[in-house]
Amino acid sequence: MKKLLTGLQPSGELTLGSLIGGISQSVKYQDEYDSYIFVPDLHAITVEQDPEKLKERIRKNVGLYIACGLDPKKNTFYIQSENLYHANLSWILECNSYMGELSRMTQFKDKSKKVKNVSCGLFTYPVLMAADILLYDADLVPTGIDQKQHVELARNLAERFNHKYGDTFVVPEPMIPTLGAKIKDLQEPTKKMSKSSDNYKGTILLLDSEKDIRKKIMSAVTDSDNKIYYDEEKKPGISNLITIYSVLTKKSIKEVETHFKDYNYGNFKKEVADVVVKVLIDIQNKYYKIVESGIIDKILDEGREKTIKIAKNKYEEVLNKVGLGR
Repeated sequence: MKKLLTGLQPSGELTLGSLIGGISQSVKYQDEYDSYIFVPDLHAITVEQDPEKLKERIRKNVGLYIACGLDPKKNTFYIQSENLYHANLSWILECNSYMGELSRMTQFKDKSKKVKNVSCGLFTYPVLMAADILLYDADLVPTGIDQKQHVELARNLAERFNHKYGDTFVVPEPMIPTLGAKIKDLQEPTKKMSKSSDNYKGTILLLDSEKDIRKKIMSAVTDSDNKIYYDEEKKPGISNLITIYSVLTKKSIKEVETHFKDYNYGNFKKEVADVVVKVLIDIQNKYYKIVESGIIDKILDEGREKTIKIAKNKYEEVLNKVGLGR
């Protein structure tokens, strides 16, 4: 069985975009692959975080993963920072990376424009991401379009290391979902719905109240012609809502367009909101039961024990080949 690895940063609250673009894809994959689901908390501190909120989100994310359908019996859950081999391998890979290739990372270019003082971590975190992947010989990495470049870097580093030191790492392949890969902001539908967005109205959080969910969707930016059809360029707001409805109802874009062809925007938004509320309230009910059960720590303890053994073996192989240690 091929090995799959994925994770979502705890740098903000998980959103509807996180569910559709990432978590729901992992739910589909869990019966097909040996799945590793981790919380990349070291990545989160490339920009300033509130320590208490960060620690809270780490546990919350795991609870939400499970509530969204990721089965602990089919997936290995773990926290990145609890396994010291991630950062250790990252250093060795950094010494096999080039300034030029890291400076070309589009995520670095975008994020560095938003902060006053750019940390070295923000520049080098794609290498840590590569270490996350290569430690476990992951065959497949589900990724959004905006993260594909990072998987390509992991591939380049694996091939470079293998060429210099002999066969060591599996060269991973990116998996990009064909639908719902990039849910857009409700207020700025040309931009991705982001968990770190400053615009609260544009982002639906997985733990939002029913009132807030409906309010955000009803106030979503659209256009003035009152016609419902999919066209990302001319109608980004309507197209985004169609995508959300399509993914959550498992209907094709054409089926959604046909269903809403005689609707006005108000009724269209109301029905989209109904679907989103139904899905998220069900997730929330499951999440709160999971939190009350106290199983999150047990799941993470088991994942930590398992992944440290795997990572230790790979790291010691790397040390030996590079010539480090005694």
